Amino acid sequence: MPLTALHSAKDEQEVKGMEPSELQDRRESRPGISPASLAVGGITLLVVALLAYALLAGPDRPPDIGDPVPDFQLVALDGSLMSLSSYRGQVVVLNFFASWCAPCRQEAADLEQAWRKYRGTGVQFLGIGYKDAPSKAQDFVDTFNITYPIAVETDNLTARAYGVTGVPETFIIDQEGNLVRHFLGAITLEQISQEVDPLLNR
Repeated sequence: MPLTALHSAKDEQEVKGMEPSELQDRRESRPGISPASLAVGGITLLVVALLAYALLAGPDRPPDIGDPVPDFQLVALDGSLMSLSSYRGQVVVLNFFASWCAPCRQEAADLEQAWRKYRGTGVQFLGIGYKDAPSKAQDFVDTFNITYPIAVETDNLTARAYGVTGVPETFIIDQEGNLVRHFLGAITLEQISQEVDPLLNR
């Protein structure tokens, strides 16, 4: 007789000779799925679902030239409210940057110089930290003596709304809130002036 058959016969005899209470105890002692294992499995499924959603809900397509740009309301590093709509009627230079980004560090001085050049002429500069920590962004601000408003958005919803996929990226926005120019990579004072001056009729 095969070994598996012997085991089956032996198990059957053991079960037949058991009292009902013994049989119930034996059934309850069988290993099963613990609540902790179910919880871990549920968390794993949730994480996978969230990652899949993040991949599917990636950055939107950047606005086209001449289209209205998305509004946003953020809290700047100095605690003030930073809202795009509050600057309607002014030219806005919106820069997405990160403290860990080498090209961002390359363009920082030009952005600050441009801001000081156009400050008070109907032009507002704004910076939004991308995938960065507020403390690191503040170090960046201090290092390059940046004086225009800077905010850090940990969920990157604004960057996603603007279709940002990397940094630096800069958006020149006219007085009506429409996109004039979208720069990928480090920007210079000269490039900023070439876009801003015509909007100011210079």
